Amino acid sequence: MTQNHPPEAHAAPGLEARLSRLEAQLATLAEAVRALAHGLENIPSQDTPPEEAARGARLAHELLLSKGL
Repeated sequence: MTQNHPPEAHAAPGLEARLSRLEAQLATLAEAVRALAHGLENIPSQDTPPEEAARGARLAHELLLSKGL
């Protein structure tokens, strides 16, 4: 006689790995959003050059690329 185990019982190790990967991706995404937001904090003016926004966008893009996102 075989026992019927719920599918979750066999998938737990895989789910844990996926959850860890998702947490790491979320942390990277949050860091990229912070970099982008920092670059956009100030409205471009004579005192704040538009290069600051571009720098934030570039940093956010590099962060995402470095993590394969």
